[in-house]
Amino acid sequence: MWSRLKRLFMIKTRFEAFMVIYALGVGAVDRGMHYLEQYPGAGGWLLFAACPIAVFMAGARILDSLDAGLD
Repeated sequence: MWSRLKRLFMIKTRFEAFMVIYALGVGAVDRGMHYLEQYPGAGGWLLFAACPIAVFMAGARILDSLDAGLD
């Protein structure tokens, strides 16, 4: 039972990985827009830029771990 439930939350294909990365990216840009509203000026833009950069790093890690599992 637990293994079947656990399998639902595993990323098995590159398509699933890209869908997760896309969802993270949409959330990061939304959070960045909130930062721009809360902190106008350069500080808001720096926080906005930090959000997608974190998604790039997480996406690379997801894709690397997916490739490592194929060996």
